[in-house]
Amino acid sequence: MKIALPKDGEMLNQHFGRSSCFTIVDVEQGRENKIVHTREVTAQGLQHNHEALADLLESEGVSVVIAGGMGDNAYNALEEKGLGVVCGASGKIDDIMQRYLKGELVHDKATCSNHYEHSH
Repeated sequence: MKIALPKDGEMLNQHFGRSSCFTIVDVEQGRENKIVHTREVTAQGLQHNHEALADLLESEGVSVVIAGGMGDNAYNALEEKGLGVVCGASGKIDDIMQRYLKGELVHDKATCSNHYEHSH
């Protein structure tokens, strides 16, 4: 399973659509889910192009996106590609991944349909 997280240094970027970089985490699923590989993927120039971001993550083989906040358009673009979305995360990417693997990360739909949607 591959998981994508919008990145801002070591931290999760709280605004999915403004992300110019994603961490892609390969997880080996089994009795104990474990991280086997982590890499960075650029999304430079794709900010606020929700369909292109969804296409990029789909082409990378991502099945789950963990985010902080996300607008409806981005959420819908990811869901249309069949990607699972977990919103409401915050903090360091390493810590978020550990919480996710332990089943401690809970999806907060409210952060996926809030004030983050705006026009440009």
